[in-house]
Amino acid sequence: MPLVAAVFALLAAALHVAIFVMESVLWTRPAVYRRFGLVSADEAQATRSMAYNQGFYNLFLAVGIVVGVAVGGDVGTALVVFCCASIVAAAAVLLTTGLSYVRAAVAQALFAVIALVLFAVL
Repeated sequence: MPLVAAVFALLAAALHVAIFVMESVLWTRPAVYRRFGLVSADEAQATRSMAYNQGFYNLFLAVGIVVGVAVGGDVGTALVVFCCASIVAAAAVLLTTGLSYVRAAVAQALFAVIALVLFAVL
């Protein structure tokens, strides 16, 4: 597994752990729910269970990347590539919800895209 690709994959994992914390642990804090486009505590409370669930999806992708890097070899590389591709696919789905989400989708996908490109060329 190319080291530089693994580093970018691990950066994607770290970002997704941070997203997990925001969505699954800190969702009802105003600074957090506003970051996700909500404007009131009532909206945050109404979407809390959805955010909680979604946060765990992000955590599982991050864990998959970390495990893949730790395992190494062909199996580890396959796991990392799958998780990075899933992150990119999720960002593409986010884009389908409207142009106001372009920045979030790019931020979500950037490290994973770089990792995938590096895996492809190295």
